[in-house]
Amino acid sequence: MCPHGDTNPEWFIIGRAKREKMLIETESTFSWQEAKLFIPYCIIHPTMDYNTSRSQLPAPSTKRIALRISAPAERALRQGHPWVFDQSITEQSHTGAPGDLAVIFDDKRRFLAIGLYDPTSSIRVRILQARDPATINADWFRAKLVSAALVRESLEGMNTTGYRLVHGENDGLPGLVIDRYADALVLKLYTPAWIPHLKDFCEALAQVSPATHLILRLNRSLQKQTEFLHGLSDGMTLSLLAPEGLILFKENGLIFESDPIHGQKTGFFLDQRDNRARVEKLSKDRSVLNVFSYTGGFSVYVARGGAKEVVSVDSSAPAIEAAVRNMDYNKLVSASHETIAEDAFEVLEKMQSQKRLFDLVIIDPPMFAQSEKQSAGALSAYRKLTHLGLGVLRRGGTLVQASCSSRVDADSFFESIHQSAKEANRGLTEIERTGHGIDHPVTFKEGAYLKCLFATA
Repeated sequence: MCPHGDTNPEWFIIGRAKREKMLIETESTFSWQEAKLFIPYCIIHPTMDYNTSRSQLPAPSTKRIALRISAPAERALRQGHPWVFDQSITEQSHTGAPGDLAVIFDDKRRFLAIGLYDPTSSIRVRILQARDPATINADWFRAKLVSAALVRESLEGMNTTGYRLVHGENDGLPGLVIDRYADALVLKLYTPAWIPHLKDFCEALAQVSPATHLILRLNRSLQKQTEFLHGLSDGMTLSLLAPEGLILFKENGLIFESDPIHGQKTGFFLDQRDNRARVEKLSKDRSVLNVFSYTGGFSVYVARGGAKEVVSVDSSAPAIEAAVRNMDYNKLVSASHETIAEDAFEVLEKMQSQKRLFDLVIIDPPMFAQSEKQSAGALSAYRKLTHLGLGVLRRGGTLVQASCSSRVDADSFFESIHQSAKEANRGLTEIERTGHGIDHPVTFKEGAYLKCLFATA
């Protein structure tokens, strides 16, 4: 909606000077701060000027692709699975481009589902709606975004302004995620199929979840598909205003920084919020080692929880510097905070040789398995980390070990920890096993990736 109160396509493509002139002309009823809330997100490249038109982005094709799929794929779809793989397609009306809408029919030509077609991926169709036909447009996106926002309403009462607003397939919007950091939204795409729908989607997003900044992130494979990006790039701004620097947000009352343009994922690991809160309750008067600490999320929580000593280990020096700043934002000076910017495996081995021990050891590594082939290697790495972690954990201490590898199922992960502990003659007494928080819902098997074990050893 433009400042004049109606949806005006011209508003999207005019230059900055003209937009500002229009705002000045309406300043009797709109201030700049008020008026910008009515401006739908525009497609603005950091190296382009404001005269760049949204018309550079392709419009969705009006020609639908008709598909039939194998019987097993049809059963999976009827059970709510959000993907159709290339090898399960038995008939296709015509070739298509990323973002074309594919309609799937059963063997009696009855509607099964509609989804986003992506010829570049083995996930050939990402399902948007099953069972009942639907028109996929801004109104449809708006309804999905409203539903996602309602799921996360309770977070507002937890003094939390950083959380996942849309969790891809699990919120019915497959192939993208949206994270909120205070007044900034970060939209991350995992498929070029969303690009023809980006204008409608951003319009709906602006209406449901207004924000000062909207930043686009692209996963690594999509960054390489330049022929489908139409000038879009990782880290570009999709809003009138670009963030001036790091963004500060709150999580359970604690202040953290996010670098949404250059940071890992979308700038912070929001999925561990609940586990960080659990660890805080276990930390009073204890020495804590936080391995793969990134920007110190767990470290800040245990410091507030009353830990007497906190050690943060991460191979990234910039991440360690951010961990120090996050401590400073919260004025947590009662705990000693040591930082080590070195390889985690090497640090654990060195600490063990020095007979250095801690009361609480947190091990939260990055994803070890990108594919099914790597799952065995990932389990081996988890076992090694368990062995190394127990080597610096006092008898009776608490081990917290997590995995974010979706290719490694929860049972195998927990079994690997117990196996390694047994080999180290350190029996584990489980406190609890945890998974996803409210803003990272799971609606299908492959959507479950996060698992964490709390245990005494």
